[in-house]
Amino acid sequence: MFDIISFQVFLLTAIIICVTPGIDTMFILSRSISQGRSAGVFSVLGVSSGSLIHTVLAAVGLSALLKTSVLLFTVVKTIGAIYLIYLGIQMLINKGTRLDIVEVSEISNRKLFTQGMITNVTNPKVALFYISFVPQFISSTNHYGPIPFIILGVIFTLIGTIWDLITVIFSSALTSKLRNNKLVEPILNKITGIIFIILGISLFNTKAH
Repeated sequence: MFDIISFQVFLLTAIIICVTPGIDTMFILSRSISQGRSAGVFSVLGVSSGSLIHTVLAAVGLSALLKTSVLLFTVVKTIGAIYLIYLGIQMLINKGTRLDIVEVSEISNRKLFTQGMITNVTNPKVALFYISFVPQFISSTNHYGPIPFIILGVIFTLIGTIWDLITVIFSSALTSKLRNNKLVEPILNKITGIIFIILGISLFNTKAH
């Protein structure tokens, strides 16, 4: 249907890829451990929105530019790396704790969502993945234009979202007592900041292929 081929293989491969830890998974896991389930959920929603943006861009061919332009690839990855490092530094220098906040405000939730989306969108590896992986499951005689690409991209994003939410639920539950400890909670924030900086450096070292 819609010139999609080997759909079962796509599903199996997509599940394996989604459960394999990457920058997005570490970002979500760090948020969940240091700030709780709500922060993790909004981070997941942001990352998933970024994946949908990649799907649309790849479907219309814009993401292919990253594959052909080393300059564009470098600019995008640098923006993403700097942003992650900036978030990490903010976590390290922040002297406050979540215990000072009764509820996560709407503005904070919006910020968490935006951070997750930016982290995903500015990761050129995600764009390159979409334009190299998804087309393998679309017939070479495709008559439906970008439709099969969008369908597979949405399914992949849905699988990733489900897995990420499971990760959020378990990681936030397992560390809930630690976050309620006045001594441990700031340490979790510092660890999260260090992880963000490491992820930023890792992204910055990514090479264009």
